[in-house]
Amino acid sequence: MMDILEKLNPQQRSAVTVSDGPVLVVAGPGSGKTRVLTQRIAYLIASEGIRPWQILAVTFTNKAAREMQARLEALLPGQALEGILLGTFHSICARILRRESEHLPIESNFVIFDSDDQERLIKTVIREFNLNDKLFRAASVHAAISRAKNELIGADDYPIQTYRDEVVRRVYTEYQKRLIASNAVDFDDLLVYTARLLEDTPAVRDKYAQRFRHVLVDEFQDTNLAQYALVKHLASHHRNIFCVGDPDQSVYAWRGADWRNVKRFEADFPQARVILLEQNYRSHQNILDAAMSVIDRVRDRHKKRLFSDRGAGEKILFFEARDDYGEAAFVVDTIAQLVASGQYEPGDCAVMYRTNAMSRLVEEAFLQARLPYRLVGAQRFYGRREVKDLIAFIRLAHNPADEASLDRVINIPPRGVGEKTLSALHLVARQNNTSSGAVVLDLARGADSRFSKSFSGRAALPLADFGTLLANWRTVSSTSTVQELFDRIVRDINYREYIVEDDSEESLDRWENVQELRRLTEEYAARTLDEFLETIALIADQDTLTDMNAPILLTLHAAKGLEFGAVFIIGLDDGIVPHSRSFDEPEQMEEERRLFYVGITRAKDKLYLLRALQRGGRGASEETYPSRYLEDIPENLLVGRTRTGKPVSAESSDSKWSHRPDPHTLARRGRSAGGGGREVRYRAGTRIKHPLWGEGMVLNSKMQDDDEIVEVVFESVGIKRLAASLANLTIL
Repeated sequence: MMDILEKLNPQQRSAVTVSDGPVLVVAGPGSGKTRVLTQRIAYLIASEGIRPWQILAVTFTNKAAREMQARLEALLPGQALEGILLGTFHSICARILRRESEHLPIESNFVIFDSDDQERLIKTVIREFNLNDKLFRAASVHAAISRAKNELIGADDYPIQTYRDEVVRRVYTEYQKRLIASNAVDFDDLLVYTARLLEDTPAVRDKYAQRFRHVLVDEFQDTNLAQYALVKHLASHHRNIFCVGDPDQSVYAWRGADWRNVKRFEADFPQARVILLEQNYRSHQNILDAAMSVIDRVRDRHKKRLFSDRGAGEKILFFEARDDYGEAAFVVDTIAQLVASGQYEPGDCAVMYRTNAMSRLVEEAFLQARLPYRLVGAQRFYGRREVKDLIAFIRLAHNPADEASLDRVINIPPRGVGEKTLSALHLVARQNNTSSGAVVLDLARGADSRFSKSFSGRAALPLADFGTLLANWRTVSSTSTVQELFDRIVRDINYREYIVEDDSEESLDRWENVQELRRLTEEYAARTLDEFLETIALIADQDTLTDMNAPILLTLHAAKGLEFGAVFIIGLDDGIVPHSRSFDEPEQMEEERRLFYVGITRAKDKLYLLRALQRGGRGASEETYPSRYLEDIPENLLVGRTRTGKPVSAESSDSKWSHRPDPHTLARRGRSAGGGGREVRYRAGTRIKHPLWGEGMVLNSKMQDDDEIVEVVFESVGIKRLAASLANLTIL
């Protein structure tokens, strides 16, 4: 028993040993919530006499379930844990449904359709309904059906406000019929069938609700309405429901998660105990204070005061680059310095951004520095579908004999060129000792083409249409800039309509990747198409995945649940964080704020907040404005450059972004920990000038061997370590 409770702080112990009844544990980041959940289960078994089979513990991932199982076995060695129902929502629902199939429209040996199976079935229904598959894409229709199921809305109840809604409802109805005819379910059905079974069949609900004396839920803030209904039904008899989560980290609304489930819980269980886990074991206090200053602006939430025993730690470094290239260079140079100085392993450093498209410049900065990196949760920029599509179109316009590019894009968007037609095209090209591109260009001449009789009219028409497009692009490529060619291709094929299937985050991210590639073409206004394609090829050639110890690049969404020694959050401009798509939606703006909070709280020791005065590449850059969330961070937590190029002063009481402290005061502040009492002259945040490299900012300074060693980031050459006695630095 003591082993279970020892090393718990008072708040954790209170949560683990809480008496029966509904409990909401609001767990701050890094507060040991998984530990609390696991030790609560062990406590119930070892101290309260609860049998394992009377416990239901629900997680969101198989990895989390395996980790909890391993921890339980370590806490209760030699004790039988058989019968405990511990797993993901979907796995637990599948188990219940197979046992209760007599109440369902499917048999107990039902199959579970994966994402590809589901989309293929919806494609079939769309085709058989003679619907325009460009207007009603399978992925978009499936997303709408999935959202409805997550909210427990069946096909018969699907709300109709537009013609599109009517079509989705028809497809939904037929899709569900065909799933049942196939004795199959999709992932959402596992939740929906179980929730409805428990709602509509009291005998089944009572059987499980009486069996499970304790229901425990991890990551409660990420549950959707169907999942909340499930756990509420399963806890309806004993009402011992123990939910652990942090509404401040609810950032998956686009995936169906509903932070309002916390409010529903409090309404359904008004007598619930609320326990706050506020001690953070991950971050220094300065980082936590910055995080709290951001999240405290969210309305209607459980207030927490995160605290750490790790000390205040370093101040947060704010850096404002001249442009987004400078931002990326600063990140790579600083990480290289952190690793070279032995402060961190490469894998201890992470670069975070709001959208996947923002990875391009950072990836290229790593590649140019010949430093490896790892991308988490996304394909590398030049490996993304939409980027590869458009590069293939441009390559083909430059060289119609490029068969690999032709094969990739000849049916994008779909224009009726199937595998048979493509095989016939290749055969005709080989028989005539020419390229497939030359054949389609010739087919654009219509009846005058020497190849027109080699294809049926049905096959020749889409090939000729593509040949006409290709001929036009060939002309543009020889007389216009790379960007003009890019814009012409995107316009001619209606690529935006093709790539943006709906208003989902995923679709809009894909379009942002297209826009990011367009920004790259702006830099070739005075350069050739050859140079553009050569640059792309060289970058893409280095663009290989690696599992080695390397800095990690990821979106703020993908960062949830992770932690790193040094975190760089880039793109802190209004319109990026918060994203412009959220400006008109108060709830989405609050989620954007929570997302920034999540990013801040991933950092253990060092946090760098970055933005760029201009963004858009080296072509037509646009001036940016600092994220409104930066204004919430107290000035005494920051060092670095303001948006006007002036240093942030830790002691200033004036406006955060406009005060310039006295440089001589800056120079006198601080002492080196190991400098024998000698004062350092150059404090972090001090602006200096070097006779060769120009202006820069001091990152760190310490006494070493009777000299002051200064780390400076220069806008011209990046980070340098200098001996102050030799460097001839001037304080600005």
